[in-house]
Amino acid sequence: MNRFATILITGFIALMLLSSTVFVVDQRKYAIVFALGEVKQVISEPGLHFKLPPPFQNVVYLDKRIQTLDPKEADRFITAEKMNILVDAFVKWRVTDPRLYFVSFGGDEGRAGDRMQQIVKAALNDEITKRTVREVISGQRGKVMESIRSKVVDEAKQIGVEIVDVRLKRVDYVEQINNSVYERMKAERARVANEARSTGAAESEQVRADADKQRTVILAEAYREAEKIKGEGDAKASQIYAEAFGRNPEFYKFYRSLEAYRASFKTKADVMLVDPQSDFFKYFKSAGSGK
Repeated sequence: MNRFATILITGFIALMLLSSTVFVVDQRKYAIVFALGEVKQVISEPGLHFKLPPPFQNVVYLDKRIQTLDPKEADRFITAEKMNILVDAFVKWRVTDPRLYFVSFGGDEGRAGDRMQQIVKAALNDEITKRTVREVISGQRGKVMESIRSKVVDEAKQIGVEIVDVRLKRVDYVEQINNSVYERMKAERARVANEARSTGAAESEQVRADADKQRTVILAEAYREAEKIKGEGDAKASQIYAEAFGRNPEFYKFYRSLEAYRASFKTKADVMLVDPQSDFFKYFKSAGSGK
């Protein structure tokens, strides 16, 4: 029984030693075999590999894939016109020299991220201090990103990293400047609005004045034309009356008397005190006498 237990223990120890000498490299990883802090081998091909058991040799894995360095907070920079702005940038990077990367940071990705962030921040500061806010935000934004990438590529190579891309996510004023810019924009918009209202009011008054002038002219011309037509009509009527009454003066007198009767007795309540023998009732008497 003791012999069987010894065999089991020995087999188990042998199995543990064997498993500690075998490791698998994923296709998305680099494997660095090191002993006492010294890199012995860098494996980039996926598959099954062997090493000495710990503590003689150990393995550290590094990611081959493109990674993103995206700080949580934006950094503050000063532009060429001495204005403070906040720049939020991110970097796409990957490990291209695993040995140099491991030696530089001991496999600590936090230290590597801090170092790359320092490199990018220095490049950003160098580019932004040479440009105005307008150039950074819109005018030369593409050139700024390309210049930053060119500057950080060489420094990143010295730590075994390739910079794939650098992008500016957000460029904004700091809070105090934001408020002043907003107030300035608000005042400018208010000035433009007041100017537009004043111009509109002046043009409105001019339109009203022109309309009133045209109305007065049109009414005057219409009145003049109407009076002219009326005068011509009255003259024509007078001419016709004169011609008609000239042919029979007695009928003209009779017609004029009828007009006078009609004007004098408009209603039944009208009363006149006139001498019955006067000429006013001449045609009444003629009618009563049968003449």
